[in-house]
Amino acid sequence: MCGIVGIVGKSNVNQALYDALTVLQHRGQDAAGIVTSHDGRLFLRKDNGLVRDVFHQRHMQRLVGHMGIGHVRYPTAGSSTSAEAQPFYVNSPYGITLAHNGNLTNVEQLAKEIYESDLRHVNTNSDSEVLLNVFAHELAVRGKLQPTEEDIFAAVTDVHNRCRGGYAVVAMITGYGIVGFRDPDAIRPIVFGQRHTDEGVEYMIASESVALDVLGFTLIRDLAPGEAVYITEDGKLHTRQCATNPKYAPCIFEHVYLARPDSIIDGISVYKARLRMGEKLADKILRERPDHDIDVVIPIPDTSRTAALELANHLGVKFREGFVKNRYIGRTFIMPGQAARKKSVRQKLNAIELEFRGKNVMLVDDSIVRGTTCKQIIQMAREAGAKNVYFCSAAPAVRFPNVYGIDMPSAHELIAHNRSTQDVADLIGADWLVYQDLTDLIEAVSGSKKIKIDNFDCSVFDGKYVTGDIDEHYLNKIEQARNDASKVKTQAVSAIIDLYNN
Repeated sequence: MCGIVGIVGKSNVNQALYDALTVLQHRGQDAAGIVTSHDGRLFLRKDNGLVRDVFHQRHMQRLVGHMGIGHVRYPTAGSSTSAEAQPFYVNSPYGITLAHNGNLTNVEQLAKEIYESDLRHVNTNSDSEVLLNVFAHELAVRGKLQPTEEDIFAAVTDVHNRCRGGYAVVAMITGYGIVGFRDPDAIRPIVFGQRHTDEGVEYMIASESVALDVLGFTLIRDLAPGEAVYITEDGKLHTRQCATNPKYAPCIFEHVYLARPDSIIDGISVYKARLRMGEKLADKILRERPDHDIDVVIPIPDTSRTAALELANHLGVKFREGFVKNRYIGRTFIMPGQAARKKSVRQKLNAIELEFRGKNVMLVDDSIVRGTTCKQIIQMAREAGAKNVYFCSAAPAVRFPNVYGIDMPSAHELIAHNRSTQDVADLIGADWLVYQDLTDLIEAVSGSKKIKIDNFDCSVFDGKYVTGDIDEHYLNKIEQARNDASKVKTQAVSAIIDLYNN
């Protein structure tokens, strides 16, 4: 899970890129980077940390140029070394920089091809660098001194033919323009828009529409599955379908948790989707326990608030804010190591006792992944005096790992893996646990609007991977890369490397 942005403007774009990355900060808190282009030269700043910590005034002053790309990063295999901060750069051909959101599922095969056939060197373990080299090679084989939009779209077509997985990409070709493209299954989101200035039209590509909104750009549309958009340095826009067999299968977890509620993804309002999730949950509660004794509905901030509010309205039950959140603590489900995660939860939330004492409380969260967070929150509710603690998940049980760019843990660290709902309720200490049904989630996200989505990627819930290339061997491999012990080891090595480099 990462955030990407690219802007072709009429004046320096450094501040606009910075502002866009702050809006997309929820998509990545591990590292940030910006690269700009001016008079055929590149200016790059990237490092570990939040946007506000990576870019200081001296860095911003050096990021000159009227086009550039940016990236905020979550690591998808536990590594947090600054060497893997994006954008990445390759000098041939033309000088190309690239930022990527997603995960390539055939990265080992591609890395071998790059070395043995393309004669290129990859310097990190990041699949984004592999993708960059594939794109650069396919552009280089055109043999043009000056690439046309036809050359660029042909290169993207060849990228689609070689790469598998979920990916949304922005790449800057020095002196020529910025290209954005989306995988043929449209798993990861990417949009583009424009704004009019006194100097002319400026264009922006980003992971979510909210980044366009905040900077005054008008959303044109999402990129279709397999589609590419190319904006030349002088501001000419070109689009092209570059996949031979595209299908619309976007990640449904974007609507559950990842995206901001004020974003619109593939024509669907994330906010409205979450409202409908609350309605569907309320309907299920009324089916299972029409004579329920819920006194109050309390969201676990922040992503569950919208669903919880509509759930309470639909049930005719009081909605209350029972937890105060420390907004300086990051998201917890990606943190390596149970000890660190447990400590973080206690630092992150504090209960308001008067909303719990003597009440039957329904807590609502967007999803349950490891179960560590909700178990502690349920205990906090009991310590605050709750009579009974019920728990509601706006998503179905997460039983399978994500392979398309979300750093969910290995299967055996997912609390619902090979367990029943009652098993999970017992483990987290809930008096009653309600999961959203998958059919209801799909209906909630789809709504009543006629959209051209073939099906959603729901693999974390049903184990059906839309790219069709995921087997037990692949899942066992990522199991080894993603378990907590591996992450702690990798982070220790990364810290030593960063200390040495600095």
